[in-house]
Amino acid sequence: MNLDCPLPQGETEVVQLSHGAGGRMTAELLDHLVLPALGGHSDGPLEDAALLPDQDELAVTTDSFVVSPLSFPGGDIGSLAVHGTVNDLAMRGALPVALTVAVIAEEGLPLAELRGVLDSAGKAAHQVDVPVITGDTKVVGHGAADRLFLNTTGIGRRIPGLTPSAGGARPGDAVLLSGPIGLHGTAVLSTREGLGFATDIVSDTRPLHRLVAALAPSGPAVHSLRDPTRGGLAASLNEIALASGIGIEITEDALPVPPAVAAACDLLGLDPLIVANEGCFVAFVADDVADEALTALRRYAEGAQAVRIGHCTAGPAGRVELRTLLGARRVIDMPLGEQLPRIC
Repeated sequence: MNLDCPLPQGETEVVQLSHGAGGRMTAELLDHLVLPALGGHSDGPLEDAALLPDQDELAVTTDSFVVSPLSFPGGDIGSLAVHGTVNDLAMRGALPVALTVAVIAEEGLPLAELRGVLDSAGKAAHQVDVPVITGDTKVVGHGAADRLFLNTTGIGRRIPGLTPSAGGARPGDAVLLSGPIGLHGTAVLSTREGLGFATDIVSDTRPLHRLVAALAPSGPAVHSLRDPTRGGLAASLNEIALASGIGIEITEDALPVPPAVAAACDLLGLDPLIVANEGCFVAFVADDVADEALTALRRYAEGAQAVRIGHCTAGPAGRVELRTLLGARRVIDMPLGEQLPRIC
């Protein structure tokens, strides 16, 4: 009989796809490796964009996009990179001022594909009315990357009166969702795997800054904003609940899951709550302005299906619960693994 205890993995551990999923393992990687190594701290909420020191009217965000395939129904890696960066700024209540775009291309990538992606990014930036002011281009050997990666940085200016923060949600807040969930992740997965859903499901990738600006009249009553990308709505709700020290209860029959997405998730064994999105956000607002906020969102095409999905409670802190169609409750945990890699 071998009674030896296995040694801890320690530095022999390796990076896994799950570390980039936006769930529990991503949080652990940030807390235990990334932030300590870079001199950061985790005593405050991790935001989608940071405010510049001594310049709290300016916000900055950076992101990398590693989507596979490069194009999918409703968009491609170029438009997605612009929309994702603009949206991260918007979640701090900021409108975009300028973008940077850096390209890492693999040797052998057809120039026509690169041109198409960059044209798409340029068109998306033009539609948002934000200039791409600088960037970089690198080419790596065949097999050293998967075709094309894009890195972006965005600079934004905060909308006067809006001060949302991941740690700002309060007990009693209404939880609003600006649109349907699950479209982006299922569209990308269907294209990647040839599942045949492409005719029914189109990615929701789009900029959200106009919707956030529409909330400006509610000012400080807008407490938290988050776009549920990696890890889906489940990850975003858990992040806000933990950062704000509150509980969240949502209602299953209020969740806007398109029928085609529900069918695809049933077939694949996926939970729509953990599927990535690129064109909606969750907002935590004071209950007395919830109706006003919904009316403001619904004035725009991208917010026409905005709904109230739940409310915040006094606790337990960090706990997210779903009231099911049958009236039961189940806990919505932070996603652990990576069910849908290379989505954004």
